[in-house]
Amino acid sequence: MSDTAAAPQAKPRRGAGGWLLVAIPYAWLLVFFLAPFFIVFKISLSEIAVAIPPYIPNFDPAAGWAGFTEMLGAFSFDNYIWLTEDDLYWKSYLSSVSIAAISTLITLIVGFPLAYGMARAPKEWRATLLMLVILPFWTSFLIRVYAWIGILKNEGLLNQFLLFLGVIDQPLTILNTNIAVYIGIVYSYLPFLVLPLYANLEKLDTSLLEAAADLGCPPWRSFWSITVPLALPGVLAGCFLVFIPAVGEFVIPDLLGGSETLMIGKTLWTEFFNNRDWPVSSAVAVILLLILVVPIVLFQNQQQKAAERGL
Repeated sequence: MSDTAAAPQAKPRRGAGGWLLVAIPYAWLLVFFLAPFFIVFKISLSEIAVAIPPYIPNFDPAAGWAGFTEMLGAFSFDNYIWLTEDDLYWKSYLSSVSIAAISTLITLIVGFPLAYGMARAPKEWRATLLMLVILPFWTSFLIRVYAWIGILKNEGLLNQFLLFLGVIDQPLTILNTNIAVYIGIVYSYLPFLVLPLYANLEKLDTSLLEAAADLGCPPWRSFWSITVPLALPGVLAGCFLVFIPAVGEFVIPDLLGGSETLMIGKTLWTEFFNNRDWPVSSAVAVILLLILVVPIVLFQNQQQKAAERGL
């Protein structure tokens, strides 16, 4: 073997176009995520004040470096300490995570058969079924939530239909309860679970199921042993797409939930707009972001390590 053939091939150099392709998403992340996050974090270390903006300290460019160091010295973590002392906030976090987790589970139970049926439908029908899943996005999110008020209220369509069938003797109280919140979240975020799951199931190699059937494996066992493990990436992606926005949801619990429906989105709105306490509301938002981001980053790192071990 010649020395030329034995020599390792040099890695191709990344040109200007390659660097630009990498720089664009990082610039987007810096401008629209990291910069706003640091602004909110800075406000969370401030104190409420009757001023514009309603917090202190603020950086005065005319003061130069001395003004910047003075502003840093005035920062404190009192707002975060306050969140631990008032049970309203940690109860809101726990309630939000609980409602979002239950809603995500219900969405998965409803969405998996729907996505599986779409993936196994004849090819000429798949585009139509996919359009029907996306169709609710053509209507305003707020209007769709308002429509559920007319459906779930005591004299609404659902109660009238159940009374007509004789299933119930008096109207059910569904609106202004957590059940209405679950219904609203499942309805609103169902496409976010169905779409990635459908994309995953559509690529499933059906020859594996045929081979399992030839070996005498019953359909239910091949489903749990082959289909579900291969669909797991789509399940996880869909669950994240439902769970993350559901935790911070405000519109659905505000319109469909009652006064006892406690979610961090409503608490954050109250602090920001009613109490005009920007520092405390910013601290609430920072902790909410950490609750959502940190587990996702840890999960991604674990998945990457597992993939490297598999290689």
